[in-house]
Amino acid sequence: MKRRRVKITGIGFVTPAGIGCEEFLRHIQEPVSRVTALKRWPDEAGAFVAAEVKGFKLENYVDGANPKRVPRHTQFALGATVLALRDAQITLAQAQEHSPVIMIGAALMDFGTIGKIFERVAKNGLISAVPTSVADSLVSGIGAAIGALIGGTTRAMSLQSACCSGLDAIGEAAGLIATGESDLAICGGTEAPLHLHPMLELRLAGLAPGNPEQAERQCRPFDRWRTTGVIGEGACVLVLEPDESPRPAYAHVEGHGYASDMAESSCRGLLEAVRLATGNAGMRPRDIEAVSAWGPGHKLLDAAEAAMMQEYFGNALGEVPVASIKGAIGNPFAAAGAIQAGCAALGLKHGFIPPTVNWRHPDPACPLNLSAKSRFISHRNALVNAHGLSGSNSCLVLTR
Repeated sequence: MKRRRVKITGIGFVTPAGIGCEEFLRHIQEPVSRVTALKRWPDEAGAFVAAEVKGFKLENYVDGANPKRVPRHTQFALGATVLALRDAQITLAQAQEHSPVIMIGAALMDFGTIGKIFERVAKNGLISAVPTSVADSLVSGIGAAIGALIGGTTRAMSLQSACCSGLDAIGEAAGLIATGESDLAICGGTEAPLHLHPMLELRLAGLAPGNPEQAERQCRPFDRWRTTGVIGEGACVLVLEPDESPRPAYAHVEGHGYASDMAESSCRGLLEAVRLATGNAGMRPRDIEAVSAWGPGHKLLDAAEAAMMQEYFGNALGEVPVASIKGAIGNPFAAAGAIQAGCAALGLKHGFIPPTVNWRHPDPACPLNLSAKSRFISHRNALVNAHGLSGSNSCLVLTR
């Protein structure tokens, strides 16, 4: 079977670095961190640091929407979908005509709804439980909400592969376009974890900092003095179409691969995912011209990813520009890989590689070609990495 080439024709960003393509494109090139101290919870809960999406209102994108009844991760996904379709100049009615594939990734259920119900029951008794709360908080509700927005017959699926969910959703949706099963896909990732739970548990697990001082400096991907990552929130949705569609392309999706880590071998599966993705794209290590690294700013995970890249690229590693955008936007779990993919597509179109914000002190354990400033380099392709705490790994290859 002949496979069709797949292109990205629309991108919708909802991130701490900006909402919409224009704002995100401008802000992600700035060496600025959007990480701040969070002060929304009681003092006895301790200090929290995270990267928030600010200024987002669902009613600006969906007429008649009631944000109080829609989980925040679903709100982000709906807003990003509307922005992506607008960017591709596709109306909701036109999208409906294509019976599109909708594939959205999220790592977590809606802890906002779950937390509120637990507090309500603890305060008012079992009789105050809400029967719709389980259904409202499901990851599967995200794709269903986008399908309801578009209307008609859609093929909606919400994918859950930990932090790789958004990147895997793009890769899987691209496969359906390539094989001719669909002519339009709406895909990406969304996450809204900035609730007391799971933030309290993530901090206790050492996956989020507990010191509010100099919050903007605390996420330092690949820096020698990094400690742990910083949690973020947001979404990115892409519109995918076959190459013969009349709309211009940001970039093409050429390869996707995923693999799991072996026990006690963090990021080892990422090496296999990279090999699968580049093999699907018909590329070898010497062909790769840029890498969007996972790089959450965690002491061990960054080093493990760097070791993987060292094994894959060998002596050529120092020649390949590498960047992590986590210092700018934190780590929004399933949304991170999708945001990276959208950013990489913009980079291919406009000829830039974003800064690795807060990278100041090179680490011998991470001998990568990094920069704390934007680099304006014309490149033909980019590798996008994602890694999940459950040992999941994913990689996407984009070309100009």
